[in-house]
Amino acid sequence: MSDELARIAAALERLVRPVAAVADWACAPAYVWDGQARPVAAISAPPLSLLKGIDAQKDTVSANVARLAAGHAAHDMLLWGARGMGKSALLRAAVLAAQSSDPARIALVQVAPEALATLPALFAALAGQPRRFLVYIDDLGFEDGDSAGLRALRSWLEGGVEARPGNVRLAVTSNRRAIVARHLSEQDDPINPRDAVDDKLALADRFGLSVGFHNCSQDDYLAIVAGYCAAHGLAWDQHEALEWSKRRGARSGRVAWQFVTELAGRAGKAL
Repeated sequence: MSDELARIAAALERLVRPVAAVADWACAPAYVWDGQARPVAAISAPPLSLLKGIDAQKDTVSANVARLAAGHAAHDMLLWGARGMGKSALLRAAVLAAQSSDPARIALVQVAPEALATLPALFAALAGQPRRFLVYIDDLGFEDGDSAGLRALRSWLEGGVEARPGNVRLAVTSNRRAIVARHLSEQDDPINPRDAVDDKLALADRFGLSVGFHNCSQDDYLAIVAGYCAAHGLAWDQHEALEWSKRRGARSGRVAWQFVTELAGRAGKAL
Protein backbone atom coordinates (compact mmCIF):
# COMPACT_ATOMS: atom_id res chain seq x y z
CA MET A 1 0.00 0.00 0.00
CA SER A 2 2.80 2.38 0.86
CA ASP A 3 4.44 1.75 -2.54
CA GLU A 4 1.18 2.59 -4.30
CA LEU A 5 0.83 5.84 -2.34
CA ALA A 6 4.42 6.76 -3.19
CA ARG A 7 3.76 6.22 -6.90
CA ILE A 8 0.62 8.39 -6.73
CA ALA A 9 2.53 11.15 -4.92
CA ALA A 10 5.32 11.02 -7.49
CA ALA A 11 2.78 11.22 -10.35
CA LEU A 12 1.11 14.25 -8.76
CA GLU A 13 4.46 16.00 -8.36
CA ARG A 14 5.15 15.56 -12.07
CA LEU A 15 1.77 17.10 -12.92
CA VAL A 16 2.28 20.18 -10.78
CA ARG A 17 3.95 23.01 -12.70
CA PRO A 18 7.15 24.04 -10.90
CA VAL A 19 7.07 27.48 -9.30
CA ALA A 20 9.48 29.89 -10.95
CA ALA A 21 12.36 30.95 -8.76
CA VAL A 22 12.33 34.58 -7.65
CA ALA A 23 15.08 36.46 -9.47
CA ASP A 24 18.00 37.90 -7.57
CA TRP A 25 18.02 41.40 -9.06
CA ALA A 26 21.37 42.24 -7.44
CA CYS A 27 23.54 39.47 -8.86
CA ALA A 28 23.90 40.00 -12.64
CA PRO A 29 24.88 42.84 -14.98
CA ALA A 30 21.91 42.08 -17.25
CA TYR A 31 18.71 40.06 -17.44
CA VAL A 32 16.35 38.78 -20.12
CA TRP A 33 12.64 39.06 -19.32
CA ASP A 34 10.07 36.91 -21.09
CA GLY A 35 7.52 36.90 -18.29
CA GLN A 36 10.21 35.54 -15.98
CA ALA A 37 13.73 36.81 -15.35
CA ARG A 38 16.85 35.05 -16.59
CA PRO A 39 20.21 36.49 -15.46
CA VAL A 40 22.89 37.11 -18.09
CA ALA A 41 26.48 36.64 -16.96
CA ALA A 42 28.02 39.37 -19.15
CA ILE A 43 26.87 42.19 -21.42
CA SER A 44 28.10 41.73 -24.98
CA ALA A 45 28.95 45.19 -26.30
CA PRO A 46 31.84 47.01 -27.96
CA PRO A 47 33.61 49.73 -25.97
CA LEU A 48 32.05 53.16 -26.48
CA SER A 49 35.29 54.31 -28.12
CA LEU A 50 34.74 51.86 -31.01
CA LEU A 51 31.30 53.21 -31.87
CA LYS A 52 32.16 55.63 -34.67
CA GLY A 53 29.99 57.94 -36.75
CA ILE A 54 27.43 58.44 -33.97
CA ASP A 55 29.36 60.77 -31.67
CA ALA A 56 26.44 63.06 -30.77
CA GLN A 57 24.12 60.12 -30.14
CA LYS A 58 26.80 58.40 -28.07
CA ASP A 59 27.31 61.45 -25.85
CA THR A 60 23.57 61.91 -25.29
CA VAL A 61 22.73 58.28 -24.50
CA SER A 62 25.78 57.53 -22.35
CA ALA A 63 25.26 60.72 -20.29
CA ASN A 64 21.63 59.80 -19.64
CA VAL A 65 22.51 56.24 -18.61
CA ALA A 66 25.24 57.58 -16.30
CA ARG A 67 22.69 59.84 -14.61
CA LEU A 68 20.34 56.92 -14.11
CA ALA A 69 23.14 54.81 -12.63
CA ALA A 70 24.04 57.63 -10.23
CA GLY A 71 20.44 57.94 -9.02
CA HIS A 72 19.91 61.31 -10.69
CA ALA A 73 16.99 62.40 -12.84
CA ALA A 74 17.11 60.59 -16.20
CA HIS A 75 14.92 60.27 -19.29
CA ASP A 76 13.17 57.40 -20.99
CA MET A 77 14.77 57.04 -24.42
CA LEU A 78 13.62 56.31 -27.96
CA LEU A 79 16.46 55.44 -30.33
CA TRP A 80 15.13 55.44 -33.86
CA GLY A 81 16.38 55.42 -37.42
CA ALA A 82 18.55 53.54 -39.88
CA ARG A 83 19.14 49.83 -39.44
CA GLY A 84 22.57 48.66 -38.39
CA MET A 85 23.76 52.02 -37.05
CA GLY A 86 24.37 50.87 -33.50
CA LYS A 87 21.17 51.71 -31.61
CA SER A 88 21.08 48.57 -29.48
CA ALA A 89 24.89 48.29 -29.33
CA LEU A 90 25.04 51.82 -27.92
CA LEU A 91 22.54 51.03 -25.16
CA ARG A 92 24.48 47.94 -24.12
CA ALA A 93 27.82 49.78 -24.28
CA ALA A 94 26.46 52.70 -22.23
CA VAL A 95 25.24 50.41 -19.45
CA LEU A 96 28.55 48.53 -19.51
CA ALA A 97 30.42 51.83 -19.15
CA ALA A 98 28.14 52.91 -16.29
CA GLN A 99 28.91 49.64 -14.49
CA SER A 100 32.69 50.11 -14.76
CA SER A 101 33.11 51.92 -11.44
CA ASP A 102 30.38 50.04 -9.56
CA PRO A 103 28.59 47.10 -11.26
CA ALA A 104 25.92 47.07 -8.55
CA ARG A 105 24.59 50.51 -9.47
CA ILE A 106 22.66 49.59 -12.61
CA ALA A 107 21.56 46.59 -14.65
CA LEU A 108 20.14 46.14 -18.14
CA VAL A 109 16.88 44.23 -18.58
CA GLN A 110 16.00 43.23 -22.14
CA VAL A 111 12.31 42.58 -22.77
CA ALA A 112 11.11 40.65 -25.80
CA PRO A 113 8.41 42.59 -27.72
CA GLU A 114 6.02 39.66 -27.28
CA ALA A 115 6.39 40.00 -23.49
CA LEU A 116 5.11 43.58 -23.37
CA ALA A 117 1.91 42.50 -21.65
CA THR A 118 3.98 41.29 -18.67
CA LEU A 119 5.73 44.63 -18.09
CA PRO A 120 3.56 45.46 -15.05
CA ALA A 121 4.84 42.27 -13.37
CA LEU A 122 8.42 43.27 -14.19
CA PHE A 123 7.90 46.77 -12.81
CA ALA A 124 6.42 45.31 -9.63
CA ALA A 125 9.50 43.11 -9.21
CA LEU A 126 11.92 46.00 -9.77
CA ALA A 127 10.14 48.56 -7.59
CA GLY A 128 11.89 49.06 -4.30
CA GLN A 129 15.12 47.39 -5.39
CA PRO A 130 18.22 49.37 -4.30
CA ARG A 131 19.58 49.13 -7.84
CA ARG A 132 18.70 51.14 -10.95
CA PHE A 133 17.47 49.40 -14.11
CA LEU A 134 17.35 50.28 -17.79
CA VAL A 135 14.52 48.24 -19.29
CA TYR A 136 15.29 47.79 -22.96
CA ILE A 137 12.89 46.82 -25.77
CA ASP A 138 14.66 46.22 -29.07
CA ASP A 139 13.20 46.79 -32.54
CA LEU A 140 9.74 47.72 -31.32
CA GLY A 141 6.96 48.38 -33.80
CA PHE A 142 3.17 48.41 -33.56
CA GLU A 143 1.03 47.38 -36.47
CA ASP A 144 -2.24 48.99 -37.50
CA GLY A 145 -5.05 48.28 -35.07
CA ASP A 146 -2.81 47.66 -32.06
CA SER A 147 -4.28 50.55 -30.12
CA ALA A 148 -4.19 48.60 -26.85
CA GLY A 149 -0.42 48.20 -27.10
CA LEU A 150 0.03 51.87 -27.89
CA ARG A 151 -2.08 53.00 -24.95
CA ALA A 152 -0.36 50.60 -22.56
CA LEU A 153 3.13 51.79 -23.47
CA ARG A 154 2.08 55.43 -23.16
CA SER A 155 0.65 54.68 -19.72
CA TRP A 156 3.85 52.94 -18.60
CA LEU A 157 5.94 55.87 -19.74
CA GLU A 158 3.98 58.61 -18.06
CA GLY A 159 1.09 59.10 -15.73
CA GLY A 160 -0.62 55.71 -15.75
CA VAL A 161 -1.58 53.65 -12.73
CA GLU A 162 0.99 51.03 -13.79
CA ALA A 163 3.72 53.53 -14.71
CA ARG A 164 7.27 52.30 -14.34
CA PRO A 165 8.81 52.85 -10.87
CA GLY A 166 11.29 55.61 -10.11
CA ASN A 167 14.38 53.39 -10.25
CA VAL A 168 13.50 52.20 -13.77
CA ARG A 169 13.77 53.91 -17.14
CA LEU A 170 12.64 52.56 -20.51
CA ALA A 171 14.79 52.50 -23.63
CA VAL A 172 13.21 51.51 -26.94
CA THR A 173 14.83 51.05 -30.35
CA SER A 174 12.77 51.31 -33.50
CA ASN A 175 13.30 51.86 -37.20
CA ARG A 176 10.57 54.54 -37.17
CA ARG A 177 10.39 57.67 -35.05
CA ALA A 178 6.66 57.22 -34.46
CA ILE A 179 7.25 53.48 -33.73
CA VAL A 180 4.15 52.71 -35.80
CA ALA A 181 3.74 53.00 -39.55
CA ARG A 182 2.04 56.10 -40.94
CA HIS A 183 -0.19 55.95 -44.01
CA LEU A 184 -1.79 58.56 -46.24
CA SER A 185 -5.15 56.99 -45.41
CA GLU A 186 -4.80 58.39 -41.91
CA GLN A 187 -5.55 61.81 -43.39
CA ASP A 188 -8.97 60.60 -44.59
CA ASP A 189 -10.70 60.65 -41.21
CA PRO A 190 -13.90 62.66 -41.95
CA ILE A 191 -14.25 63.79 -38.32
CA ASN A 192 -10.74 64.95 -37.53
CA PRO A 193 -8.01 64.16 -40.08
CA ARG A 194 -5.22 64.68 -37.55
CA ASP A 195 -6.53 62.47 -34.73
CA ALA A 196 -5.11 59.18 -35.99
CA VAL A 197 -1.67 60.64 -36.69
CA ASP A 198 -1.50 62.64 -33.47
CA ASP A 199 -2.52 59.61 -31.39
CA LYS A 200 0.45 57.67 -32.73
CA LEU A 201 2.93 60.52 -32.45
CA ALA A 202 1.83 61.03 -28.85
CA LEU A 203 3.66 57.82 -28.00
CA ALA A 204 7.00 59.10 -29.33
CA ASP A 205 6.44 62.35 -27.44
CA ARG A 206 6.35 60.47 -24.11
CA PHE A 207 10.09 59.78 -24.35
CA GLY A 208 12.24 62.48 -22.77
CA LEU A 209 14.99 61.71 -25.30
CA SER A 210 14.31 60.89 -28.94
CA VAL A 211 17.64 60.18 -30.64
CA GLY A 212 17.84 59.73 -34.41
CA PHE A 213 20.33 57.49 -36.24
CA HIS A 214 20.99 57.99 -39.93
CA ASN A 215 22.83 56.14 -42.67
CA CYS A 216 26.53 56.84 -42.38
CA SER A 217 28.67 58.55 -44.97
CA GLN A 218 31.51 56.80 -46.75
CA ASP A 219 34.03 58.48 -44.48
CA ASP A 220 32.15 57.38 -41.35
CA TYR A 221 31.90 53.82 -42.66
CA LEU A 222 35.64 53.67 -43.31
CA ALA A 223 36.33 55.16 -39.87
CA ILE A 224 34.26 52.41 -38.27
CA VAL A 225 36.19 49.74 -40.17
CA ALA A 226 39.50 51.39 -39.26
CA GLY A 227 38.60 51.52 -35.56
CA TYR A 228 37.61 47.87 -35.38
CA CYS A 229 40.65 46.72 -37.36
CA ALA A 230 43.03 48.74 -35.17
CA ALA A 231 41.47 47.29 -32.02
CA HIS A 232 41.82 43.73 -33.28
CA GLY A 233 45.16 44.03 -35.08
CA LEU A 234 43.79 43.41 -38.57
CA ALA A 235 45.19 44.67 -41.86
CA TRP A 236 42.58 45.96 -44.31
CA ASP A 237 42.17 47.59 -47.69
CA GLN A 238 39.93 50.61 -48.23
CA HIS A 239 38.81 49.56 -51.71
CA GLU A 240 37.85 46.10 -50.48
CA ALA A 241 35.90 47.61 -47.58
CA LEU A 242 33.95 49.82 -49.99
CA GLU A 243 33.31 46.91 -52.34
CA TRP A 244 31.98 44.91 -49.39
CA SER A 245 29.46 47.66 -48.59
CA LYS A 246 28.42 47.97 -52.24
CA ARG A 247 27.65 44.26 -52.46
CA ARG A 248 25.40 44.61 -49.42
CA GLY A 249 23.73 47.79 -50.62
CA ALA A 250 24.41 49.74 -47.42
CA ARG A 251 27.04 51.49 -45.35
CA SER A 252 26.47 51.00 -41.64
CA GLY A 253 28.17 49.93 -38.46
CA ARG A 254 26.68 46.45 -38.88
CA VAL A 255 28.07 46.07 -42.40
CA ALA A 256 31.46 47.34 -41.19
CA TRP A 257 31.50 44.73 -38.42
CA GLN A 258 30.58 41.99 -40.90
CA PHE A 259 33.57 43.02 -43.05
CA VAL A 260 35.84 42.96 -40.00
CA THR A 261 34.52 39.50 -39.12
CA GLU A 262 35.46 38.33 -42.63
CA LEU A 263 38.97 39.76 -42.26
CA ALA A 264 39.42 38.09 -38.86
CA GLY A 265 38.24 34.77 -40.23
CA ARG A 266 40.72 34.94 -43.09
CA ALA A 267 43.51 35.76 -40.64
CA GLY A 268 42.58 32.89 -38.37
CA LYS A 269 41.66 35.16 -35.47
CA ALA A 270 38.74 35.11 -33.06
CA LEU A 271 36.81 38.27 -32.25
